[in-house]
Order: sequence, then structure tokens, then C-alpha cells
Amino acid sequence: MSTATTADVDSAGMSFLESIPRRAVTVYLPLLVFLFVLLFPFYWMAITSVKPDAELLSREGNPFWVVGATLTHFHKLLFETSFPAWMWNTVLVSVVATAFSLAAAVLAAYAIERLRFRGSRHVGLGIFLAYLVPPTILFIPLANVVFKLGLFDTRLALILTYPTFLIPFCTWLLMGYFRSIPYELEECALIDGASRWQILVKIVLPLAVPGLISAGIFAFTLSWNEFIYALTFISSSEIKTLSVGVVTELVQGDVYQWGPLMAGALLGSLPVAIVYSFFVEYYVSGMTGAVKE
Repeated sequence: MSTATTADVDSAGMSFLESIPRRAVTVYLPLLVFLFVLLFPFYWMAITSVKPDAELLSREGNPFWVVGATLTHFHKLLFETSFPAWMWNTVLVSVVATAFSLAAAVLAAYAIERLRFRGSRHVGLGIFLAYLVPPTILFIPLANVVFKLGLFDTRLALILTYPTFLIPFCTWLLMGYFRSIPYELEECALIDGASRWQILVKIVLPLAVPGLISAGIFAFTLSWNEFIYALTFISSSEIKTLSVGVVTELVQGDVYQWGPLMAGALLGSLPVAIVYSFFVEYYVSGMTGAVKE
């Protein structure tokens, strides 16, 4: 009797959306508002990057449209600034720091969740709390360490300091994912004589691919957009990362070069968007902690 009542309630609830006006108000209108709020900054960035300087400075005409589009700002950005070097530095630092952080996080998360040593939960909690420490506090002592090691104004300074906030986050994320993998799989492998390393490489990691991709995407995005460390530890123009180079080199005093600035922001946001578009399915399943049997 209760099952039939629940089914009737569910069907009545779904029938509420069968009416087109109700569906438009409850589904489509909120989605349109959300998309507008989300995509308008990218639209504004795109049209500003192709607007001539005359249109950018003019108070006449429609500010939300372009009359005479131009690629002058992109030409200036690519050939008159160090933008290609900034892009290469950002890619190099982000990829290396992400790879190193993922390798360390996999070992740490597996040890905490699977080896069951005394105090493992406290270690996991400590790692998570380390992630909550703001980078704006950590960069002060890290700057002293980087300077004493002779790494100031080098890419290695960023590669070695980014894992200080990437490893805690990736470890915390992978701990939750490893927790969802059944213990019975490892117990059977141990009975068959497999070592812990073989279990990790041949059983756990293949099942944890969505979690690894999710942690990798987050780590890559955090490295790509990081600003404080890159601003503090790098001073040479040719070694700067994208987030710092565009802001510091294209803003001269109170003069903002809006065209090249928006062009740099647009080109700088494309790699992250491409990465997300390719791995969105793994990203969603990794965030839900799903394991396919």
C-alpha cells in the first residue's frame, strides 16, 4: 500500500512539469538566468578583445556589440609581449607540479585509507587542515626558504612550492575515493600473494581513474590560476606565469591596455576549458566517488 502511494506521489510530482508554462518558469527560466550570469563575463571578454581602440574609448554606440572587429590586440599580445613565454611557463609549472602532487597524494591517500596504521585518521585530518591554511600566510615563510635555497626568480621555485597546497587537497579528495573501493578486492589479491604495490598499481589505480582525473583537473586549475606565489617568487618578465604576466606587463600605472588584457585573459582561459571539456564525464564520476562494478 505504501509503495503504491509513493509511486502515485512521484508520478504526480513529475506531471507538474508536463505543462509548458510551468516547465518554462521552473526549469528553463532559471537555467537561462544561470547561463547568462555564468557566460556573460566570457562574452564581454571576447568582444573587448576584438574591439578597436576607438570603440573601446567611445561613449557612443552599443557597448555590448562590435562594429568593426579587429585582431590587432591579439597581434600585439602575441608578437609585442612575452605572452608565448608566459604561456609556456604556466604549462610547464602546472603540468610538473600537478604530476608530482598526484604521485605523492596517491601514496599518502592509499596509506591512510588502506594500511590502517595507528593514528591514520588523525593524519588524514591534519592533511585536510593543512589545505585550509591560506596561501597568503604561507608565502611569507616560503619566500624566505626559496631565497635561502637560491631558487628565487626560477620556475623551480613555483614547481616546489605549489605542491604545498596541491598535495593536501589531492590527498583529501583521493582518500574519499579510495574509501569507496571495496576492501574485498584487496583481500582476495593478498590471499593470491600480491604485494601492496601490485595491489595499488593493478587494482586500486585502474578503479580510481575518475578520482585521479578529478584531482588532476583541480590541481592543474589551481596551479594555472595561482597568483600570490608567482607574483612573489618571480620577477623576470620572461619567467612569469600567465596570470601574473598579463596583469603586471599590460597595466602601466593607471593605463590599462584593455584590448590585449582581454585577449590574454581569453587565450589563458582556453586550455583549462579544453581540459574540462575532454574529462567532464570522469570529473563528475570522480566527484561522486562512483566505482563501476
